Formats: sequence, structure tokens, C-alpha cells
Amino acid sequence: MAVKIAVSVLLLAVLFSRIDVSRLWRIARGASPWWLTIALGVFLINVIASTWRWRILLKAQHVDVPSRRLFASFLVAQFFNNFLPSNVGGDVIRISDTARPAGSKTLATTIILIDRGLGLLGLVLVAALGATAAGTVHPAALPIWPVWLWAGFLFAAAASAPAVLAPDGFGRMLQPLTIFHPEWVGERISTVTAVLARFRERPAVLAECFGGAVFVQASIVVFYFIVAYALHLNVSMWDLAVIVPVSFVIQLLPVSVNGFGVREATFTFYFARIGQPIESALLVSLVAQALVMLFSLLGAAVYISRTHKSG
Repeated sequence: MAVKIAVSVLLLAVLFSRIDVSRLWRIARGASPWWLTIALGVFLINVIASTWRWRILLKAQHVDVPSRRLFASFLVAQFFNNFLPSNVGGDVIRISDTARPAGSKTLATTIILIDRGLGLLGLVLVAALGATAAGTVHPAALPIWPVWLWAGFLFAAAASAPAVLAPDGFGRMLQPLTIFHPEWVGERISTVTAVLARFRERPAVLAECFGGAVFVQASIVVFYFIVAYALHLNVSMWDLAVIVPVSFVIQLLPVSVNGFGVREATFTFYFARIGQPIESALLVSLVAQALVMLFSLLGAAVYISRTHKSG
């Protein structure tokens, strides 16, 4: 944790040392409150769509949890993801809230992992589409070739397909893990195999959820675009469709506190390549993250309310 904090602080310090902070503050103060409010509304739609996708996956496994309860759980997960030093905390909340109705922590965990996997596929697809479009405007500025993103998307899709198309074979691949605890691990592998088999019987569910994942990732890009528009910055939607997903992937590296510093450095690198100043990169990244954290406070209210009720 000390190393993560040091990395985040060091990167932010370096970036801020290269700009006029007073100018940055003046631009931030000139932001349109109306458009920032609209950005929050888009983020709300994003959370609703994410909750819907989660519920679809649960229902396919015959786990019926009310949408309102899942929405509240997702809000709490958002709060934990943004205010704890790791985004794993949010997944723990979601698993905990669905393990009892699912009758199995393994089943609840598997659904979260599938949800994450579909989200990552959607993320790469949106980045590939954005890079293809942005490449027609300034191909030399792209930090990553569109063909790499398309190849990554196709490889990830092909690599994950056998788990659904041949769940029994996937289960046999996991059998060596039983060396650690034959009975306990064996039961978990059986549960995972059964979950995958049910999804194989309902491919339309996975297709529907993948479409939802693409919508969720695209709406995040729109959210960032509106933030940039509110700040009166001239950044195209297609450029944001590249940098936002790429920054999310880079943030998965466990080298900083919730991506701070690493995210801003990634935005700065890309913005510099397309002729945008460092101030613009920092403003888009930090203001968008501030709005996300502000929205996440709803999760804190839900969490406190649930704690009082259980007490």
C-alpha cells in the first residue's frame, strides 16, 4: 500500500509540476454545472444498465433477486470501489448480497466473474471501434494500432468460448487444482461447470448481456465526453473512445491507489499525441473521477441505511 500511495503521489506531483495550476483552476471554475449534472445522469444510466445485466445473468441461473435490491447493492459496491484502496471490495459486496439467494458463494462469484469478463470484452470492442474511427483523423497519434485491439478482442472471445461451449472440458482443465483440497475444490469445480452448462443452454442471455456490456462501456465514453464539453474542451468522442477504455485496462495494474496518477498519466500521454495540453488531460480525468466519487456517495448512504436496519 505504501508503494501504491507513493506511485500515485509521485505521478500526480510530476504532472502538476508541468502545468500552471492557477490556469487549471480557472478552467475548472468555468465548467458548466448544467452539463456536469447531465454527465451524472448519464452515469446513473450506466449503473442502471450494469444492474440490469447482473440481474439477467442471475435469472439465467434461476436466482431471482429484485432489481431494487441489486441496484442498492451495486451502489454500495461503487462506493467501496471508489473509497477503498482496491476495487475488489465492490465485488465482495455484490457476491455477499447474492450468495444467500443463490444458495452458493461459488455460484454468486462465478456470475460476477462472467459479468466482469463480458465487461472487459465490451471495453476492448469499444476501444477497437474508437481507434478505428480516430485512426482516420490522426493515425500517427494513436498510441496503439486498431488491429491490435481487434486482435485482442477476437483472441479473448476465442479463448473464453470453450468455457461456455464445452463446460465439462473446462471443468477437467481445472481438475489439477483438486490437489490442494480434493473435496472442497472438487465441489467448487462442479458448481462452476454447472453454471457454465446452464449458460450454454441459453446463449441468447450471454449475447444480451454482452450487448449490455458494450452499451455500458459506450455510455462511460459519453459520460467523459460530456465532462469534456462541460469544461469547454475540444476533444472528440472517438479519441475518448480510445483513451477511456485503455486507461481502465491500465488501471487494473496494482501499482497505484484506485488508478490515481496512472489514469492521469495515461490521459496526458494520449492527449499530448493528439495536440491537447496537459491541463485538458488532467481536467477531464480528475473532474470525471470526482463526479464518479460524488455519485458513489449514494452507496455510502445505502450502506449506512442497511447497517442501521440490521442493527
